[in-house]
Amino acid sequence: MPHTPRPPAGEVEARSGEREGDGIAPPHPQPAFRADLSGQRESCTTTTTAVIGASGRSGATLCRALIADNLAVLPVVRDAAKWARQGIAIAPRIADLADPAALHAALHGATAVVSTAHARHAAAVIAAAPPDARLIFLGSTRKFTRWPDDHGNGVLAGEAAFLASGRSGVMLHPTMIYGAAGEDNVRRLAALLRRLPVLPLPGGGNALVQPIHQDDVTRAIRAALARRWDGPHGIVAAGPTALRYADFVRAVAAAAGLPPPRIVGFPLAPLIAAAALSRFLPLVPTIQPAEMRRLTEHKAFDIAPMRALLGIEPVLLEIGLARSFVAPGSA
Repeated sequence: MPHTPRPPAGEVEARSGEREGDGIAPPHPQPAFRADLSGQRESCTTTTTAVIGASGRSGATLCRALIADNLAVLPVVRDAAKWARQGIAIAPRIADLADPAALHAALHGATAVVSTAHARHAAAVIAAAPPDARLIFLGSTRKFTRWPDDHGNGVLAGEAAFLASGRSGVMLHPTMIYGAAGEDNVRRLAALLRRLPVLPLPGGGNALVQPIHQDDVTRAIRAALARRWDGPHGIVAAGPTALRYADFVRAVAAAAGLPPPRIVGFPLAPLIAAAALSRFLPLVPTIQPAEMRRLTEHKAFDIAPMRALLGIEPVLLEIGLARSFVAPGSA
């Protein structure tokens, strides 16, 4: 059963709610899928939103935000037990993305479908979604990487399927997401900084990054839900400005209450070899060799389309990090 909006007891205050991607030299250009859609916003009060991947970080955060605003939600999950651990008192619809019949049944009655699952599943979602439902997908800026992998190639395939479908909606491509409960980007970095007196980085950490807070990802999804889309679109969702990775590391250390890290430049090849051994080292977070390689490429993006089409002004990094490392019970 979907979450049915309760009759408002007085005016309901609108609240903005709160996946991983990568990324001035120069900023990556945005795909020009459609012209500006200014003025094409509409109310979500009559929308029933199916959220695929509702037990994941972005999906659960979105569900909580929609429910808090008394909006109808259909959580779609594969694992009922994992959903139950979210503590959200709505019965989910159970479906595996590899089961077309189950997914079709789970999406029945939805007027909007948000998929926070990997974008490689876009074709399956398109085939199962009600024909008039607007579609919102989470992609990833990994699609821009110079070192293609299964993750990035899956995003490209999903985006191609979406664009070819002609369905109305948008695929949002977040950069590195931080700030969600249980995320392992800034927290894993902080754990590493606590244990290493010196942090070796390829090129001294001069490559650019532009991380986005989970709250802004949720705000972007909600803004996309409130817009009347004409055909398929793609928008990058990133933080307000790009900065050197070394400066990002220093900002994380400061937010976590750690001393300024000592960062030294180091050749990439030995760092990749060391990363492959990190899983054998006790008390040291595992680092994938591919992650080390991607530290050498710029991940900076033009967010003018996000600002213009979604009306989102992302939070400054220092503010987002302060939220991420707030002491329990102090907020």
